[in-house]
This record gives sequence, structure tokens and C-alpha cells, in this order.
Amino acid sequence: MIGYTTLGTNDLPRASAFYDEVFGVLGIKRIMDFGRGYAWGTGMDKPGFGLMTPFNKEPATVGNGVMIALVVDSRAKVDAVHAKALALGGKDEGAVGLRGEGFYAGYFRDLDGNKLNVFCMG
Repeated sequence: MIGYTTLGTNDLPRASAFYDEVFGVLGIKRIMDFGRGYAWGTGMDKPGFGLMTPFNKEPATVGNGVMIALVVDSRAKVDAVHAKALALGGKDEGAVGLRGEGFYAGYFRDLDGNKLNVFCMG
């Protein structure tokens, strides 16, 4: 159902370097360059992740209650992505661990304050 998500940034070079590293843990690379932003993904026919400076030229802000969840296929990848985000200056929003029946997740905020979750089932 999701085609892509997009987050705003006020510092595109800094933020894109953060996501290059975070997604690099999963072998995911940039697939589009918009001039004012980038998209990462595994193919144009798969869900993607965009990062841009706002079209209206106003400052990017964080949405209260907004979160993007990244699904991976193992607990080791949850651990690795969460650790990489924190090592790059992201903020911990919930340590990696089991939450409920087979939902293994870790929560973090990126350098602009956007909230993300990386998780796997099982």
C-alpha cells in the first residue's frame, strides 16, 4: 500500500549522509536525486524513502505523532540499524527489544528530530 515516504530536512548534506550510512547497513542505496533531495530504495517498483528540503521553502519541522517504520528480516539487522543511527548522532527513542508477541523493534530520531522505528517480526 505504501509507495514511498518523505521526510523534510533543513540540512540536506548532513541528513543525506546520515541516511546513506543508516541504509547502507541494509545494502540500500540512493535511487533518485531531485536536486533538493534524494530517495533510497531497492527499486522503483518497491516502497522508497525520500528526504527533501520543503517545496514551499519554509523550515522543515517534525510532525508530532508521526513515525516511519522500517521493516527488516532479522533481529540482527534491527540491532545494527538502531546502533548505526545512534552512532551517527541520532537520539534513542526506545531501546531495541521485544515488544509483544514477536515484535522486535528499536526506535530513534534522526538528526532533524524525525522519529523512526526499525523492526522485524519473529
